[in-house]
Amino acid sequence: MNRPIRRALLAALFALLLAACGQVTPMDSFAPAGPEAHRILNLSTPVFIIAGVIFLLVEAAIVFAVWKFRDRGDDLEPTQIHGNTRLELLWTIIPALILAGVAIPTVKAVIDLTTRPGDGMEVKVTGHQWWFEFQYPNHDITTANVLVIPVGTPVDLEMTSADVVHSFWVPRLAGKRDVIPGQTTYLKLQADEIGEYWGQCAEFCGLGHANMRIRVQVVSQEDFDAWVADQRQPAVEPANGTPAAAGKDLFLNKGCTSCHVIDGVSDTAQAAAPNLTHIASRDVIAGASLNFTEDDLKAWLANPPAMKPGSYMPNLHLSSDDIDSLIAYLEALK
Repeated sequence: MNRPIRRALLAALFALLLAACGQVTPMDSFAPAGPEAHRILNLSTPVFIIAGVIFLLVEAAIVFAVWKFRDRGDDLEPTQIHGNTRLELLWTIIPALILAGVAIPTVKAVIDLTTRPGDGMEVKVTGHQWWFEFQYPNHDITTANVLVIPVGTPVDLEMTSADVVHSFWVPRLAGKRDVIPGQTTYLKLQADEIGEYWGQCAEFCGLGHANMRIRVQVVSQEDFDAWVADQRQPAVEPANGTPAAAGKDLFLNKGCTSCHVIDGVSDTAQAAAPNLTHIASRDVIAGASLNFTEDDLKAWLANPPAMKPGSYMPNLHLSSDDIDSLIAYLEALK
């Protein structure tokens, strides 16, 4: 291996080590913010320590064996040992005890984490290529990509898929759980700190998998009640002659209603795309892969497949004026 390649490999290794020592990231499972995530970390940490100790012992035994029984150049055949009952029992019993010690708390944790909370707030989750739909059956609310929950409240996610297998994962709040077409799976999560937590589909589900993301917004109970009240309101009706009114006309006549729902405006869509009734209350679009900003909206409406590979939203070849009008309408849907 020549010197430039060695230097490049060392630089890459150093960069990896620096990244591992960085600050808390939005998807850091080592910075839990809820009881389920804490339970997972409290289980994985001792398991990792045990595995690390075993790794060091095995590596030390290999190094010792390599040194002790190295070829000394005398061409003598090493003494052959055939069978040692005590040793064989020892290296069978010790791993069995270690595995039992790991398995018992693991099984208990898995059972606890998959037990549905009796007093949890129910949210129905549907995975789509490539976005998540959230329905609050007790509040008559449907939204997408951004899951809003009150702090300190157990949440009971009832999940299924509309197409292929997905996996719901918000590392700082809970573990992974597959979202399967034709089946219902459940996940319990709870946040003990107000803030925004990032998640991701953790099961490869097609071309747009990397851009199938999640935001969980944790708010106070008072703010959650206010959010529910706002979400129950009908879509804002733009005033005649305004850019927003022109944007509504474009929405109704450019084919958007074949996929998108706006309550009271386009109720006949097949929910193949996110509900837009209150899209301006969310801070992300396009499966939470883009921000709800004017620049991102312009880029998205100009050419969705270019911004999110695999997107089923087609390029409608909108003019810049059309895009400005649509943005004005979408920004009014709060």
